[in-house]
Parts: sequence; C-alpha cells; structure tokens
Amino acid sequence: MTRERLFIFDTTLRDGAQTQGVDFSVEDKRQIALTLDGLGLDYIEGGWPGANPTDTAFFSERPPLKTARFTAFGMTKRAGRSAANDPGLSAVLDAKADAACLVGKTWDFHVDVALEIPRGENIDGISESIAAVKAKSREALFDAEHFFDGYKANPDYALDCIRAARDAGASWLVLCDTNGGTLPEDVYAIVAAVKEKLPDAPLGIHAHNDTEQAVAVSLAAIRAGARQIQGTLNGLGERCGNANLCALLPTLLLKAPYAEAFETGVSRANLAQITHVSRLLDEILNRAPNRHAAYVGPSAFAHKGGLHSSAVQKDPRTYEHVPPESVGNQRRILVSDQAGRSNLLARLSELGIDVDAKDPRIARLLEDVKSREFLGYAYDGAEASFELLARRALGQVPDYFEVESFRVMVERRHNAMGDLTTVSEAVVKIKVAGEGFHNVATGNGPVNALDEALRKDLGRYSQFLQDLRLVDYKVRILTSGTEAVTRVMVESADGKGNRWSTVGVSPNIVDASFEALSDSICFKLFRDGATA
Repeated sequence: MTRERLFIFDTTLRDGAQTQGVDFSVEDKRQIALTLDGLGLDYIEGGWPGANPTDTAFFSERPPLKTARFTAFGMTKRAGRSAANDPGLSAVLDAKADAACLVGKTWDFHVDVALEIPRGENIDGISESIAAVKAKSREALFDAEHFFDGYKANPDYALDCIRAARDAGASWLVLCDTNGGTLPEDVYAIVAAVKEKLPDAPLGIHAHNDTEQAVAVSLAAIRAGARQIQGTLNGLGERCGNANLCALLPTLLLKAPYAEAFETGVSRANLAQITHVSRLLDEILNRAPNRHAAYVGPSAFAHKGGLHSSAVQKDPRTYEHVPPESVGNQRRILVSDQAGRSNLLARLSELGIDVDAKDPRIARLLEDVKSREFLGYAYDGAEASFELLARRALGQVPDYFEVESFRVMVERRHNAMGDLTTVSEAVVKIKVAGEGFHNVATGNGPVNALDEALRKDLGRYSQFLQDLRLVDYKVRILTSGTEAVTRVMVESADGKGNRWSTVGVSPNIVDASFEALSDSICFKLFRDGATA
C-alpha cells in the first residue's frame, strides 16, 4: 500500500517566540533549528526578518540545515504600496531563506474594519505579494489568517483570497484557525468543502490551542484533505499555544489510521529523539518540563504501585498505548522497591555499568537517589551527575581533588577610568594527591570567577581541562521565601564536541553552583581517562 506524504512545518522559532515569557536568543534559535532539522522536518520557520534585531541577525547567517527548507515569515504588502515599495515585504524577500510564508487577511470583516480597504484590493495584494516571492525564485506559501471565521462569514470571499494566492504561485494554502476557537468537526467540514471546490489546491492547517484541541483540529484537517501540518515544539505559542508537534508527530507515525495511510520526513528512528528534543527546548527556556505531557512528559509512562504497576510489568500493553522507547521516553514504576531497582539497573546498563542485581551497593544507591531527589536534585537533565553518583557508589571514580575551602567576593567600585563596575573574585583551596593549591581568579560574576579559580591549577590534571568550557548555566528556585532552596544546572563542553550537564542543590546559590562545577570537572577527568 502506497502511503501519502504529509509535510511538517515547524513554527517554534516564530509562533513559539510569541509565548509569554519566551525570548529566544540568536544562539537559541540556531540550536533549536539544527535540532529540528535532525528530526527530519520539511520546513523550519526562522522568524520575521526585519521585524526585530534577533530575527534579522538570525537570517543574516542562516543555520546549515541539511533537510528542512529554511523559511521566512512576513505579511502581504501594505495597502497603497506596491510589492516592490514595501520595506517590510522587502526584508522578507531579501532574507537568506529557501521559502517565504506570507500571512494575509481572508475574513471580510478584517478587510473592512482593520485594513479599511476595498475587498478586491486585499485580493490583489495577496496575488502581488505571492508573485513577488516567486519572482525571487523562492517557494511561496500563503497563511490564510482567520480562514475558518472568514469562511463561516463569507465563504465565497475566503475562497477568492486563497484562490488568488494559488493562481499567483503559492505552493501551499495554509488555513489558519488564528483565534483557536474552531472545533474539529467544523474544521473537518470546512476543509472538506474547500477541497471539493478547489480539488487541486495543496492545503495546510495552522491550528491554535485556545480550546485545548489544536492537535485534534490538525488531525481533522488531515482527514479532510490537508497535507501540510504546522505546529510548535511543546505547543508553544501566544495565548494558549499552537498545535503541539511533540504529540502530533508520534500520533501520525504510531497510530491508526494515520500511520498506515501517511508518511512524513520523520522516520521511526528519528521519532525516538522527540522526548530529548522536547526537554532540550525546556532547558533552553529554563522551564520545568510538563510532567504529564503526552508521549514526552516524565510521567507519560509512569505507573504507581498496585494493580497498574503489577499489570504493566507483566505486559506493558495493558496500560501503555505505545512503547515508551518509540518516542525516546522510559517507563517509570514509582512505588515498588523492586521496580525501582529494575529501573536503576536499566539506567546503569545504558551507561555501560555492569553490576549484579543483588549487589548491596545497588540498594544503597537507590536510596541515595531517592533521598537526593527529595532534596531537589533532578537527574533527568543532569546525566553526568547521575553517572558520577552511581560510579562513586560502586567505587569506580577516583577522588581527583579535595576542596578545602572556597570564598567568593563581589565588590562594586570605580575603576581607573572612573566608571562604576562590579568585580567578582574567587579563592579556592584544594589538594591534589596531597599537594595544596591556592587558586585566585576574577570573573564576569561570582560563578564565572569560581569556575576560573577551581580549574586554574589542578596540578597534574590541568592538562585535561584545557578545552573545557562552561556553555550554559540555569537556576531554578525550588521553594519560596528568603530561605529558598536553589537548584543549579550547568552545561559544559569540550573541544571534542562532547556536552554534559551537572546539577547542584543548596539553600546557597553559590554553593549549589560550586557543586555543579566540581561535578563537571570530575566528569571531564573521568571521561578522558585521568587516573588518581
């Protein structure tokens, strides 16, 4: 049976950036774009070049995508201007992109009240703008804003708008439920009607989640004839968000009738990365993952003790609708000590640590993990700290150095130029193989000063740290009040392209930071084969 192709269009870097509290940097956008490209998506919308400095900078040096078409977003030309004389449209046309997706009005109410122009002029503007994209030898897509509301109010006009885009050369007519208020049954009926009246039109769906049904709306559109699906990672987006690709993709690849009828550019093998991709985005945004998110949440395959726990261990299909590993997640048995031991042994096996299940050190390690997680440690995003904890419990990690004391001072003063500056200085006293070292360093803030001082001189281990660098630092407050407990996550990298994360927890943010930094150095030394 030949399966029909569905095309996936990601709008995380544009729609997702409209989420309250989300502010992507250029480096954030680059990292997310490359990760999305690795999944096998067809289009990655990078943002709106010319609309803000971040998007303009991002498009000035496009990421090296291997499969996805790098897409610029913009709007159709302004009323009263030609396509060639619209600065906003020109910025989109001149962007270093493979395609341009232009949004235009398709609801007559908006044309009358918001644009205040004749309805025919709006249609001409759509046609001229799409033609301008094609003239630049780029793929043109038309995002039909408020299409479902417009179709309900005046179906003939809404159809005239998307017909103009098609006739001008748009490769996709994306029907947008902009306010997220259209229900799946209405979307199905309208998309089916459009497909009947424009049978050769390539239709897409762009659903917002204001009724918590964006995924259902997208699936309804597919059943009615849409073949491009737009969405965001973790359902990011303004107001209540957009269709969540972390739920849509697994459903399309694993669930009937979609898996049998359709194929996407995302392979089953790549789908196993979706949990990692979801949590990577949360780490970039310094947000806690939604524990109960479908497919990718830490609790998506969690089973509490009792009948469910017993049944799922005998046959996972009793309470798991798909295998957790198919989406890169894992099963969690939350109460049973025996199940906890099994989970721990499975994690150790993944790290290449072979140990007898009856080894008494396993029970002690399990209790240590539980007690530390109760205190606030989180090892899902700090694999290096977990590996060190496990190997230390099994006697596999040497004591590379001993920290005798550390101190951080922050001084605000005038420099030689008379400018007011803040200077951080750290002092760390350590012992390496019985030899004492007194390291002092300044830095851009107390954590950077501590990092510089800690590895300034580690004696015979210094050679291993030449290419070590701290690439990310995130703080999460676990309890409220002035006595709040703080969790610090540190991401480090080396010259070989390796990256790893470590964690520290303490009521004192500096102490938590120092713990995470120390683990980072120890993990680097262990990975590179340093011996005591």
